[in-house]
Amino acid sequence: MAEISNFSPMKLFLKGSYCLALTLPLIGGAASSQIQRNNIDIDKLLLEDGNEIEIADSKKKERTQENKTEEKLVFISEVIITGLENHPDEGRLRTEAYDAMSIKPGARVSRLELKRDLNALYATGWFSGLAIEPEDTALGVRLVVKVKPNPVFKGVDIVPQNALLTDKTIKDIFSTDFGKTLNLNSLNLRINKLKGWYSERGYSLARISGPNRITPDGIVQLNVQEGTISDIEFVFINDEGNSINDNGKPVKGKTQDWVISRQLLSRPGARFNRKILEQDIKRLYGLGLFSDIKVTLKPVPGEAGKVKIVLGIIEQKTGTLTGGLGYSGAQGVFGSVNLQEKNLMGRSWSTGLDFNYGEYGALISFSLSDPWIKGDKHKTSFRSSVFISRELPQEFRSADNGKIVGVQDYYSAPGSTSSSLVYDIGSTQSNGPYTSLLAAKTDDSNVSWFDYKGDSVLLQRAGGRFSFARPLNRGNPFKKSPWSILFGMDFQQIKPLDYSAESRPYGVLNTAYSNSSAQNSKVVCVAFNCASENTLIGFKGAVNYNKLNDSRNPTSGHLAQVKSEQYVSVGDNSPTFNRARASFSKFIPVNLLKIHKGCRPKDGEKYSCSQAIGFQFKAGSIVGELPPYEAFCIGGPKSIRGWRSCDLGVARHYGEASAEYRVPIWRMISGNLFVDAGTDFNSQKDVPGNPGELLGKDGSGYSVGSGLSVNTPVGPLRIEVASKELTRDVRYNIGFGWKF
Repeated sequence: MAEISNFSPMKLFLKGSYCLALTLPLIGGAASSQIQRNNIDIDKLLLEDGNEIEIADSKKKERTQENKTEEKLVFISEVIITGLENHPDEGRLRTEAYDAMSIKPGARVSRLELKRDLNALYATGWFSGLAIEPEDTALGVRLVVKVKPNPVFKGVDIVPQNALLTDKTIKDIFSTDFGKTLNLNSLNLRINKLKGWYSERGYSLARISGPNRITPDGIVQLNVQEGTISDIEFVFINDEGNSINDNGKPVKGKTQDWVISRQLLSRPGARFNRKILEQDIKRLYGLGLFSDIKVTLKPVPGEAGKVKIVLGIIEQKTGTLTGGLGYSGAQGVFGSVNLQEKNLMGRSWSTGLDFNYGEYGALISFSLSDPWIKGDKHKTSFRSSVFISRELPQEFRSADNGKIVGVQDYYSAPGSTSSSLVYDIGSTQSNGPYTSLLAAKTDDSNVSWFDYKGDSVLLQRAGGRFSFARPLNRGNPFKKSPWSILFGMDFQQIKPLDYSAESRPYGVLNTAYSNSSAQNSKVVCVAFNCASENTLIGFKGAVNYNKLNDSRNPTSGHLAQVKSEQYVSVGDNSPTFNRARASFSKFIPVNLLKIHKGCRPKDGEKYSCSQAIGFQFKAGSIVGELPPYEAFCIGGPKSIRGWRSCDLGVARHYGEASAEYRVPIWRMISGNLFVDAGTDFNSQKDVPGNPGELLGKDGSGYSVGSGLSVNTPVGPLRIEVASKELTRDVRYNIGFGWKF
């Protein structure tokens, strides 16, 4: 398209005894320089004798010249606007031109007033050319103002063409102007909106200049400089804030550069975006490896619009040694010692050595995890651990109805179904005539015998496990995908023991014998196949869908999880079974109680009320050769809160439902009301040995309760009281994190 060239200076001569000339540079190819100016400069003033007098920049000389001009007045008899004939906006532009001029017929005007009117006409933004021709008449001077209107605005041409601005964005901003006469003032406003569009999206270095040109066809060309990143540099800083140590050498960091750079969406050659950089820094802090990160932007000399990002990084200590005392339903009172390193070899690997010793067991474990496997574009994580533990299985004890104790050997005589004689060999409690279990079997083949020691059953577990987890982000590690998958394996050797580490493959209910006898049905196999050792080899997989607004303290959204574990046999005492579980949580934001001031903000205050009603549904099923210690436990702080851990049921199948109302009360304190219900679907009897019914566990029940929580950096500290089926039998629970 043809380009409007620069207009030549136009001169105005007042004929007769007065003669004035104005040099007036108007817009053309370099129109952008004029948009920002409020007044048109008069570079030279031509006097009647043709001599040119240069106007100096000093204010004193300018005022002197204006005073001389004001002394010469001309009577205006008529003002005529020409150049708008047959223009589609003739009426509006003519009115705009007349309204802009202060000179009216009958007035006496000076050169200065004429200059002001020319500026006013140009300031309307409608005209690309102006000329004034005076004509002497009998009544005075007729002013003929010749105007050249801007073309009809038809489009915007962005340079370069690969700029972020889309056709839709341009159409949305300029849609009200297209098809109308171009107005430079309106164009300037729209350009400011384009700048705002960039700024709102974080492109704070973006600059828009122009118009570079305006074609006769009404196409406006704008130049966009979006700002790019030339390089990113990592500089490690010591605690004193220096990048050079006492030896005059750069401070060396422990963390490897690729661990830092893979967290950055900002990359050399990419457009600079303030919001993206802020997210990058937030991700770096989330690693837990740095105490402070200082950001510096350095312009690149000789390269306009390019910056170098310098990250000054202060590392924090990543090795910790902690210890403490605690209580849980599974372990009772326990002590723990933990040695952890969160940045092994500078690769952001986390390792931990844990030792726990409690009322009901002990654990030693070593773990290694990689939050992001190097070079994996999907951001796959890896977790592994090896361990050895001894624990009193919750499936074999009850808070109110005793526990199952260990039996070393057991003989079930044919036809012995109603009762069995308990003979404690070597014990002073029973002075039987037999010195061995074999002697007892030989003497009476119709009675079942076992060697009873009286210790609680312990399970010794030794083995390891590993898993890989991956978000389904289609290879974009920075994309927040609600979907994630997990795959892993589990290896365990399990031995039933007593406290002296003697093998106890059998068990008997400690309240189920008297007078040296007990029913056969009260004797159970602790391990699968009544073996002294079981081997478990399992494959596990899971799919998660997480749309919660906050994983620690959700108030809206939902979470769905499906898990499956398939154990395969590797020998006679290695069971084959599948355990499947599913859960669904839903949160609905409400504003029922306005106790916290954030729930009733005043004008200008931000609404901050983490108040919600939550629902959770869980179910599970096991098919195959089930060891009793791998059955589902119902009851406890993460289950039905009116019962102790595993005190409601030991089941092959189960279902649970919970409803909870959470409301902020004061500062960091919140309250909650809840209802829990669960059932074993009458499947306790399907667990080998039937330990749940032996221990008198109800199998189904509900609880109601309330509690308080204190928000801490590691999650809410929860204190709750729950009533078992609206009775006076209540249970107190203390723990970190919500139930769901």
